[in-house]
Amino acid sequence: MSILICPVCREKLGISGKTYVCPKNHSFDIAKSGYVNLLLSKQAGKTVHGDNKLMVQARRDFLEKGYYSPLRDAICEKIKDGVILDAGCGEGYYTAGISDKLGNSEIYGIDISKTAVEFAGKRKKNITLATASVFHIPVADSSCDTLVTVFSPYCSDEFQRVLKKGGTMIMAIPSEMHLWELKQAVYDTPYKNEVKPYALEGFGLSGKRRITYKFLLDNQQDIQSLFSMTPYYYRTGQQQQERLSALESLETTADFELLIYRKI
Repeated sequence: MSILICPVCREKLGISGKTYVCPKNHSFDIAKSGYVNLLLSKQAGKTVHGDNKLMVQARRDFLEKGYYSPLRDAICEKIKDGVILDAGCGEGYYTAGISDKLGNSEIYGIDISKTAVEFAGKRKKNITLATASVFHIPVADSSCDTLVTVFSPYCSDEFQRVLKKGGTMIMAIPSEMHLWELKQAVYDTPYKNEVKPYALEGFGLSGKRRITYKFLLDNQQDIQSLFSMTPYYYRTGQQQQERLSALESLETTADFELLIYRKI
């Protein structure tokens, strides 16, 4: 049985044909690529939310070449069978990796970007996908054994609500030296990432691992794909972007923190 709930009335959703329907007859059609849009307009706000098509395509092209596969593999090592939610799944790279490892598990992915979820739906067919905000997660209370959040916004109340007691939250965040050489190539005065304290209300930290390695981008297309999928792309001017466009190759640092929490 699906753990999805109606974003309007919070009742359980069931599938009737190609439509999700709740007991109060609120209905949500399943798109051709397999996802359902459960993002209400009042939750989305007035502006465009989530990654746009340029960022989604850039991330897909970059990740498909395996540059971040050590992080994906490390996440998959920590995943156990059960009901798994990828909160902020993007175009589904990490979600698909989890599915490849645990094909028989019940796996869900949500993201506020309709474009990203559509890409994820085309990648894998055995994952239940929905357009939704991590601040209004359309799944039932205490329904998830594991919640995965990779470089996504953190919502304490919702993450605690959907996880079972003793459930696991796997969080990946950039560490201080992540993409340092990329920043050096773009900025006159680059800055290190600030890593916030690990303590989170309602959770106990049960494990942590720092994953650091160098990787080489040996062509301009991959350099631009990496740059376009980061927030830096929208925070730089033409002169800074031209510096990057002049590079034929770039070796940079991947630096991640993988944090494992238990819901108290």
